[in-house]
Amino acid sequence: MLDRDGFRPNVGIILLNQKSQVFWGKRIRTHSWQFPQGGIDRGENPEQAMLRELHEEVGLMPQHVQVLARTRDWLRYEVPDRFIRRDARGHYKGQKQIWFLLQLVGHDWDLNLRATDHPEFDAWRWNDYWVPLEAVVEFKRGVYEMALIELSRYVPRLDFREDARADHRNRYLRGGIRQREAGQVQGADGFAHYTAQGGASSFELPPGASFDPDPQTNLMPAVSGEREA
Repeated sequence: MLDRDGFRPNVGIILLNQKSQVFWGKRIRTHSWQFPQGGIDRGENPEQAMLRELHEEVGLMPQHVQVLARTRDWLRYEVPDRFIRRDARGHYKGQKQIWFLLQLVGHDWDLNLRATDHPEFDAWRWNDYWVPLEAVVEFKRGVYEMALIELSRYVPRLDFREDARADHRNRYLRGGIRQREAGQVQGADGFAHYTAQGGASSFELPPGASFDPDPQTNLMPAVSGEREA
């Protein structure tokens, strides 16, 4: 379902815990981290789509969250041609999104990345509000920044220092992800290290991250973007 300008209606979700940290998910078998998001189906309004996507992507039900705010208008991003299916090129342009700010009133154990047969994430963590945008696929970064800024006024106990974003440079984001097996070793640096088959390579998750390996594959290719449309 596209509008006349070629943008697909979509919702984005910023989920807060009681410390005003945000849910940060790693897209399955990629090196990109992001907020939950998804398309609005025909007949749905944005809030209905948000609640459906919330369950499909992180396993939460309406009783687990409280809606604090939403963006006033659509935020748009264009998708480069290389990330668009060939049959959609020429009429699909990108996404237009309504972003919601949610407060988790349930518990961490209510989160479930395997709520459906088609998971979007294979790891997650709580991150400070000003997330490291270098971890987000490049063409989404502007929308993320606009959503975070617009909704920040509704976040309880948020530190509004001007240098907040600069304080959250996680070194694991600069490492490549190649292959792995499901085994985990806790390193002396506090990071969870996952060693690839044969011990040839590894990748790291930040402290506090929860990893849920994809049972369908033993490989994690280094993918920087995503397929759209």
